[in-house]
Amino acid sequence: MLYGSIRALRTYPVPPDTRRSVPTPNDRPTGEDPPRAASAARRATADADVFLIPTEQLPPGFAERLDDAVSEAPAPRAAATVVLVRENGGRLEVLLLRRPRRSRFAADAWVFPGGAVDAADSDPVLQTLADGPSPAAWARRMALRDPREAFGYAVAALREAWEETGILLARPLAEAPESESLAEARRAVLAGEMSLLEVAKRERLRLALDEFLYIAHWITPEPEPRRYDTRFFLAPVTEALQPAGTLAAGFAPHEPELVEARWMTATDAVEGFRAATMTMLPPTVHTLRRLAGFGSIAELRDGLADAPVPAILPRMRRHAEGVAIEIGNDTREEGRGKRKE
Repeated sequence: MLYGSIRALRTYPVPPDTRRSVPTPNDRPTGEDPPRAASAARRATADADVFLIPTEQLPPGFAERLDDAVSEAPAPRAAATVVLVRENGGRLEVLLLRRPRRSRFAADAWVFPGGAVDAADSDPVLQTLADGPSPAAWARRMALRDPREAFGYAVAALREAWEETGILLARPLAEAPESESLAEARRAVLAGEMSLLEVAKRERLRLALDEFLYIAHWITPEPEPRRYDTRFFLAPVTEALQPAGTLAAGFAPHEPELVEARWMTATDAVEGFRAATMTMLPPTVHTLRRLAGFGSIAELRDGLADAPVPAILPRMRRHAEGVAIEIGNDTREEGRGKRKE
């Protein structure tokens, strides 16, 4: 069952960030921070797999950093993203969230729910509370040696979706929990006072990982000082699965990280990026372009369940108008999946 609901479009104020934050090697201050282009606006080019950061958007010194980025590239941190989709009025729509303009990462960009993988996401006890593929099956799908690591990516995607949007893909073992109880639990998780495992036990829930498809693998370009090794998942949001009594909680995005939310077709979102009315990072645009060829959740499952998922490490190079981001010829067709005619 699905906990939470979505209202069409709403803008939210942004209070000071109160979410828990665990420093990582890429986050800790080391004197003067190297220049980052993570929040610089990307622009479409004539080549769908090449993006451009205009010179005026580049932080000072970033272009020069490209010359020695390989020897200085920090290790990427594990992260997970989930593309939430729904069928609405005969159209397939995706949920996009807009980050604050002052965000240190992807400022003002439209993104999918997601974030860093926590150690608790791989807790073996959670494996007993999850439906869907076994950790070993997730590991085979992701080409990982460690089943716990692979399972942790999937759990992180589910957890981040709940934290950022209030949508929890889970099934009750008995009666559906009250909306306020889940809202209280979510606040505790965001504050670092509870874990997803504790919530699942208290509310007697099973994680609906059987609803998740693994669809993409992106690694932040090496010149960036803050890097992520991100696994992308897709999960349907089906109104018919919502239990009675949970709709009152509504869609509640985590305000410090998000300022706007919008359901829209993948085609419309790509057009928004192309027309420069919506800021997006290349992985978001690339994923939306893949989804644009599908018309239903059933088609998505048929086309993406077993599609190859290559690791995509974009390359950055100097360009006459700024810095170009190239996805690479080796990944353009391999990761698109089949589509129903």
